[in-house]
Amino acid sequence: MIIKRVYLVSLLLLTLAVIVDGRPSDFGVKAYDDFHHVLHPLEHEALPKNDFATIRARAGELVKLGEGITKLGVPAGTKAENRDEFKKELKKFKDALAKFRKASKSGSNDELKTTFSAVHDSFEMLAGMLPRT
Repeated sequence: MIIKRVYLVSLLLLTLAVIVDGRPSDFGVKAYDDFHHVLHPLEHEALPKNDFATIRARAGELVKLGEGITKLGVPAGTKAENRDEFKKELKKFKDALAKFRKASKSGSNDELKTTFSAVHDSFEMLAGMLPRT
């Protein structure tokens, strides 16, 4: 019973820390944190409302931050057995960013939604492979 209460209190404190900080997560790599800070509200607020104007308005910033991730390459501390897979996913991410950039400028809303989702999904894969400190 005490362990359950400790778990619930810990979960509550973690949730409050996220709310107070205003950032949904911290990946421990600045480029990823900055990218996610822009991505998160687009994914969880704009996209569900089909607010494509907001996604288009923030696309340039998102792409620029995404390019920072691609330039960073494989972060230090990444396990040797994950490096090749990380490089492959970085390539997918870079390609997804290019398609998203194009769709944000001249694509239909459906193209924008599809390419934005590809960027989001690829980022999530990369974030999942980041070394944990």
